Amino acid sequence: MTVEKISAVTFRVANMRSSVRFYRDVLGMELVYGGEGACFSSLRAKGAEYPILNLEQGRSVTGWEGGMIFYVADVDAFWEYLRGKGFNPESPRDAFWGERYFHMPDPDGHELSFARPI
Repeated sequence: MTVEKISAVTFRVANMRSSVRFYRDVLGMELVYGGEGACFSSLRAKGAEYPILNLEQGRSVTGWEGGMIFYVADVDAFWEYLRGKGFNPESPRDAFWGERYFHMPDPDGHELSFARPI
């Protein structure tokens, strides 16, 4: 027996409106369920079936040492795009494991990485 695929990841969020707006409007994800006024929402990368990112209204988990990695077409261009939107992500860098990446927190402090294989 083996796992076939990852279907979804769920983040607990303090403010559904700001979280949905961030993932939908800033990161360009497609809203597939819920929305700004819902207590549970699901989003996915445009054109993808899986995995889905679920947002569950509640108290945000602090001290969690995990994160989510998003692949983007051009790490440096995406970094510039986020800076232009008023965010302050870490500077992009090359990793020894063969990716160019940078980190940035979402509205609830969940660590997000934006990466591309070198």
